Amino acid sequence: MEAVIDILLSASFWAAAIRIASPLIFATMGELICERAGVLNLGIEGIMVIGAFAGWIAVYAGLPLWWGVGVAFLAGAGFGLVQGVLVVPFGLSQHVVGLGVTLLATSTSYYAYRLALPEVTSPPKIEPFAIWEVPGLSRIPVLGEALFAQTPLTYAAFGCAALVAVVLYRTPLGLALRAAGENPAAVEAQGLSVTALRMGAVVVGSGLMAVGGAFLTLSAFSSFFFEMVNGRGWICIALVVFGAWRPGKAVLGALLFAGFDALQIRLQQTPIGAVVPYQLFLMLPYLLSILALILMSRRAEVPAALMVPYAKGER
Repeated sequence: MEAVIDILLSASFWAAAIRIASPLIFATMGELICERAGVLNLGIEGIMVIGAFAGWIAVYAGLPLWWGVGVAFLAGAGFGLVQGVLVVPFGLSQHVVGLGVTLLATSTSYYAYRLALPEVTSPPKIEPFAIWEVPGLSRIPVLGEALFAQTPLTYAAFGCAALVAVVLYRTPLGLALRAAGENPAAVEAQGLSVTALRMGAVVVGSGLMAVGGAFLTLSAFSSFFFEMVNGRGWICIALVVFGAWRPGKAVLGALLFAGFDALQIRLQQTPIGAVVPYQLFLMLPYLLSILALILMSRRAEVPAALMVPYAKGER
């Protein structure tokens, strides 16, 4: 117990938790935008993979880091456009199309990697985003190291969540998006296009998911390797439910999962790790997140038109 308390009081633990949460926040915001508009995007896992690869290969080819982020966004938006066309105007199964996009994006990433680097046995490294310390604030004990000594993409992740919250709840566009996921007939009655709103939400949301994947290669690991996303996309879908489709609560859920993950890594390095199988530590963040999801999701209100196809003129 003393070891756990020491870990929780350390600045490095909270810094790691925020760093681990950053890609989850990007992808969760993307999924939340899609679902608020009425589309369940199960392509998130593959879109994160294509984002990780596209951003990394762009920087490896010589583009600046922020251009790599942009390339990742465009790659994710492209796959989002494919998914949007199939599920919005054509009304195909969102489950089937989403899983198909995940397989397509993942396979495309692996094929492109082998095509671009056929003779490489270990992934080449790039120079990732460096830690940027906020002048003055980074010197605050514990809090400064955790919050104000991160890479620019981490700050961008929290800024993205704030922007999504403002757009959804403080702008006419956000009201129209939420209405498209609740009562699309009312949106059409106002002269707005439900198809355009949902398509736009899927494209932009998929772009943010891809940026979440790019965080892994451009800010965390500095290289691309297979299975690096490792189920984070599915976790983000659960985080949207955990957050009751609200950006602020979803961010808290991402931090909670990241905290569990950072904790299990450090527990393996304590005397407890010498007697407890490491597989139990790997299970810890998922088990605790499932428990939290069960407790929180009972009160969640699902968007009424989520996964419900809509054709113009329907009532």
